[in-house]
Amino acid sequence: MLTISAARLRIFVALKPLDMRKQFDGLAGAVRSSLGGEPLSGDLFLFFNRRRTMAKAIYWDGGSFCLWAKRLEKGSFRLPTVKRDGVVQVEMEMAELTLILEGIELTGATRRPRWSSPKVKEGMPPCIPERIVRNRPGGHAD
Repeated sequence: MLTISAARLRIFVALKPLDMRKQFDGLAGAVRSSLGGEPLSGDLFLFFNRRRTMAKAIYWDGGSFCLWAKRLEKGSFRLPTVKRDGVVQVEMEMAELTLILEGIELTGATRRPRWSSPKVKEGMPPCIPERIVRNRPGGHAD
């Protein structure tokens, strides 16, 4: 079984469909041109086809590119909806990606409250990313 270390992995999902005939070089080029990302950063970049029946992911493991693909024989992947115009990608956590790939729709899912670090002094970087704070019930940090 292949595993990906999720400790510091950032996952970017392209919202626009991509030609699934692309391989390593084509996907790396799509990361640069379509998403404005850097394929050698160690981040995972995920693409879907127009019908959302196929997914391909590419990431750099430190010494080489890794390519992962999944094709559904029935049904389709359901991506999160983004209400802002011009957004070409969305960042998500490994847990969210796993749910999407297993066929679970995130629309009705709610994130249960979890521990978060105490508020930091003004001017210091927050300990938890802004996207996690927005997803918490009430939309603010404790």
